[in-house]
Amino acid sequence: MTVLVLPSNRPAARFYRGGRRITDFRGEPPAAEYEPEDWVGSVTPVNGEAPAGQTTLPDGTLLADAIAAEPRWWLGPAHVASFGADPMLLVKLLDAGQRLPVHAHPDGAWAAAHLGTAHGKTEAWYVLTPGEVHLGLARDLERAELDDIVARQDVASLLGAMHRLEVGPGDVVYVPAGVLHAIGEGILLVELQEPEDLSILAEWHGFAIDGPAKGHLGVGFDTALGAVEHRARSAAEIAGLVHRAGGDGPLLPSAAEAFFRLEHVRVDGSAELDPGFAIGVVLDGEVDAAAHGNSVPDAGGGVGVSRLVRGSTVVLPHAAGVVRVTGAGELLVCRPPLPR
Repeated sequence: MTVLVLPSNRPAARFYRGGRRITDFRGEPPAAEYEPEDWVGSVTPVNGEAPAGQTTLPDGTLLADAIAAEPRWWLGPAHVASFGADPMLLVKLLDAGQRLPVHAHPDGAWAAAHLGTAHGKTEAWYVLTPGEVHLGLARDLERAELDDIVARQDVASLLGAMHRLEVGPGDVVYVPAGVLHAIGEGILLVELQEPEDLSILAEWHGFAIDGPAKGHLGVGFDTALGAVEHRARSAAEIAGLVHRAGGDGPLLPSAAEAFFRLEHVRVDGSAELDPGFAIGVVLDGEVDAAAHGNSVPDAGGGVGVSRLVRGSTVVLPHAAGVVRVTGAGELLVCRPPLPR
């Protein structure tokens, strides 16, 4: 009965600072200055740097290899019938040690046509610490103006054209592909996304990256900026992308269901997690997780019952069945889209 507790998986030498909030959250020794992301339950490599970014299970097996060997056990027959051995999900812990550059991610159609990838990169953030984010354009930017702003690295004009929001713990922000955004300094969050590492940079000045060479995904800015949304979104449209902590309704808008699902589970005594492949992140407290499904030999080093504390991350195979969680705590359960 398999619950797989995952070690940290922090790719080294990213282009922005951060990482200490992740290691504090996990109760681990401090991170290096440029380790701002923990890729949780990842079959996705850092763009151009495989196998960096991919999760290694407790027994030393890459999660990607384990799923490829037993896709129905890991993902379930209905998921495999729809998506094959693709988990359709990447989860990260992200610590913005500095404001991230303004950037956007392509959608699936653009990425398939120009990069030959299986997904775009729509994403969502569950916020753990407060701060400021920039999300979407507050005024239309004609393509020529956007080209000029990016070429001159006119960051003041770029940020000035965007919506600025204060976010706090428990807020959930949905970021459709194409929408320009930047996460502010000091924010720690859990990120759900399509399983690709694809960013189009509109800003790079002052960051540890060669923007003119690497900011356009290898297709040139003339093509790459075509994947970026140029139209303004109203304040009401932006508000529709944000679910405030304690608010009513689902955590994510219905459009997100094509990419991922998110559950926030409070445990006060016991709770049950439905069967299905999932990535779990313990936000607070201390709980025991017990799987009640079917085990297989060499299931990545999993165990029947796991003690989980704040900062623990787990991967739950479909074959784990119902997972009973007991104790007192809060956790996020991140899941792929429902089978078609």
